[in-house]
Order: sequence, then C-alpha cells, then structure tokens
Amino acid sequence: MNTGVKITAFAAALAATFGTAYGVGKGVGPVEEPKKAEHAGHSQAAPAAEGGGHGGHAEAANAPAAGGLQVSEGGYTLALDTPTPALGTSTLKFSIKDAAGRKVTAFTTEHGKELHFIVASRDLTVFRHLHPVKAADGTWSVAADLPAAGAYKAFADFKPAVKGAKGVTLGVDLSVPGAYTPKAMPPVTPTAEVDGYQVRLGGTLDPGEAGELRLTVTKAGKPVTDLEPYLGAYGHLVALRGGDLAYLHVHPNEGGPGPDVSFTATAPSAGTYRLFLDFQHEGKVRTAAFTVRAGAAAAGAGGAAGGTGAAPHDAAGHAHG
Repeated sequence: MNTGVKITAFAAALAATFGTAYGVGKGVGPVEEPKKAEHAGHSQAAPAAEGGGHGGHAEAANAPAAGGLQVSEGGYTLALDTPTPALGTSTLKFSIKDAAGRKVTAFTTEHGKELHFIVASRDLTVFRHLHPVKAADGTWSVAADLPAAGAYKAFADFKPAVKGAKGVTLGVDLSVPGAYTPKAMPPVTPTAEVDGYQVRLGGTLDPGEAGELRLTVTKAGKPVTDLEPYLGAYGHLVALRGGDLAYLHVHPNEGGPGPDVSFTATAPSAGTYRLFLDFQHEGKVRTAAFTVRAGAAAAGAGGAAGGTGAAPHDAAGHAHG
C-alpha cells in the first residue's frame, strides 16, 4: 500500500464529531506537509440545541469535541446572506463576522485556500465542497448547484489571520424552497463508482479510538498510481455524522500518488457517518461517497466501513458531492 493518510480530527472540534470532515489524503509522499500544530486547537463545543443537536449521540470519552454544530463560536459568526437559495444553480453569499459584528477580511491560507465551504443536504444525499471568492469588504460568494428542494447545512472552515488564532468551523442552516421528500441514507457497501473509477474503502471506525480508513482507487480493473495533487494533497476526506451533521476535519498521513489514500480517524460516537473522498486524475476532480457505521451501529452490518455511490460535483467541476 502506497498511502498512509491520516485523519486527524479537524481540530478537536471536527474530529469529535466525525461528522463532517475535510481531510487531505496523500498517497505515498505528502504533496504538502500537514501542519499539525495549526489544527491542534480546533476544540469546538457541540451544543445539543443547535440544528438537530447531537440527536442522542453519546460522545466517546477519548474523542475530540464535535465541530460545525454552532453558528457562532470563539467570537466569530457565520452570517449567511442567502438562507433560501433557489433550486438549481444559485450564488451563495456569506461573511464571517467578529465579536463586534465587523466582517473579517484576513484569513490564514490552509490547504491552498483561506476558507473552505461545505454544503450538504440534511439527508446527506447532496454534498458540495466549494471554493468561494472573497470581496474586499469580506463578503464571500460562490455558485452552488443544489439539485433538490429541502433542508441543507453550510459549513465554513477557516483560521483567522490573528496571532494565536485557532482553526474554526461554523455551521448554519439553509433551505431550498419546493416540494421535499427526504431520502434514506445510502446503504453500507465497500465500494463506490464514479465516472468509471471504482473506490474501495477498507478499515474500521471505532468511537474514541484512532483507526485507519484506506481508500483504493482503480479504473477498468487497474490501480490508479498517478493521482494528481489537488489543493496540495492526493486526496481530501470530509465526514459528516448522520442526524446532526457534526463535522469532522480529517488530515492525511504521508503517502504517494495512489492507488491507496489512507486516513486515520476517530469517531466521536457510535453512529452512521457519510464520507466524501475528493481525488484528482487526468485533470478532473471526482468525489466518491461512502456510508460508514461506527461502534454499536456497526453490529450486524458486516463491519464499520462501507460505501455506495458517487457524490455529485459542484458547478465548478470540483467533484464535490
């Protein structure tokens, strides 16, 4: 296996949630060295009152705190200007405000971007990892393809350019007007298909304990050994917990350009999670989506890890679910 990508809980806050995670996976040798120190302090509290709360999830004692469950934290607020975007492709606008209500304009670049923006449907069948553009006044905007009506949640993952600042992940609800019928979580299976590629997920996910998740990319039955760097890595992994969409930021282990991309992850609790792996090959980014069960939820399911289907790409073609 070439890759060893490690899922370091997106700061304590994200990892604890193993809910939504943004990770970078590297096949054999990291394209860019992970900056562990920068994420060590992402400790985010997970209040039960926000957007679905924990939904009864009992957090594992050794797991970091859940991330993305609050619209305000650490003196920062995610202000969404477009809470009810239209069905189809819409422009989303938002800003990050400080404790005084001023728009933040200075951010630290991480994984090639000053801010990472994730949008997912509440039933986790739609996923978008977007790259918004910031205006001089601190207003961010990005086109997003939202193919179904219903409830969504947006996450802003950033680190203010302030001395001593730690990474922050905030979450806010939005909704697309129209007739809405929620879909069931896709079943647990070990492989996902996307654009002629097959991705196999192996490993286990255990509450409160670090474990390796290994994703192997093949095409036409042959290993893909020339994955291309995308945002400084050979793979990015985002994890969201079913029920409350807790966000988990994952970081990669060292690795090379395929076919294996691995991450080390810790689930914050027993439960069902959706994993979204972004990888680039032949100049295009694609996303493979998996359903994973951890802890007691995995009993009788034939193991903790599994996946199904491909996640839709965003309007910019960045293979986001």
